[in-house]
Amino acid sequence: MKTIGLLGGMSWESTLGYYRAINEGVKQHLGGLRSAKIALYSVDFEPIEQRQHAGDWDGTADILAGAAQKVEAAGADFLLICTNTMHKVAPRIEAAISIPLLHIADATAETLVSDGIQTVGLLGTAFTMEQDFYTGRLTERYGLNVLTPNTADRAIVHRVIYEELCLGKIRKDAKADYLRIIADLAEQGAEAVILGCTEIGMLVTQTDTPVRLVDTTAIHAEKAVAQAIS
Repeated sequence: MKTIGLLGGMSWESTLGYYRAINEGVKQHLGGLRSAKIALYSVDFEPIEQRQHAGDWDGTADILAGAAQKVEAAGADFLLICTNTMHKVAPRIEAAISIPLLHIADATAETLVSDGIQTVGLLGTAFTMEQDFYTGRLTERYGLNVLTPNTADRAIVHRVIYEELCLGKIRKDAKADYLRIIADLAEQGAEAVILGCTEIGMLVTQTDTPVRLVDTTAIHAEKAVAQAIS
């Protein structure tokens, strides 16, 4: 079994979900007392969040590249960045290590394309929804048509992530807002909606809506298990 490298802590709430999903996946495939071989480096999120909102992406890249090198030194065979947003600096991280990066947008897009989906809604941080590093990758590499919420709703989605979900707060009002936004994206033609922030699956799940939800955390973890046991 290969050793899975996890660059986590962004936030630790969602990294916990990665750890659980990966180990459950290995157990499901291999049975018995089998569990995943994982090298995890969990960063302090607050300095990264401050740099994100200040637009200091070089600063965030420096922190994460150094952390990724430590994951590689710990024996990881490949790396997952356990957050959608920080894939903005994925090229810098890839350049700092010699092991492969399992990109979360690629893992998600491959699943969508395999299922014949062409038009998707996207929820995530404002950075993920509004900047090209994520939507552009889905469109240019996989031919997906990506829909995002309107300006006011993007602000709601972003605020809930940072002010609530990253702090482990699950509120009914926030859930209602997200379900409304998901329904709006479906009305605009989205065949599925990507939960493009690793915390969103804490708030809404497939049992909450008839609209197909694509949980990037679950998909990323599943792809990691497949690569580890292949």
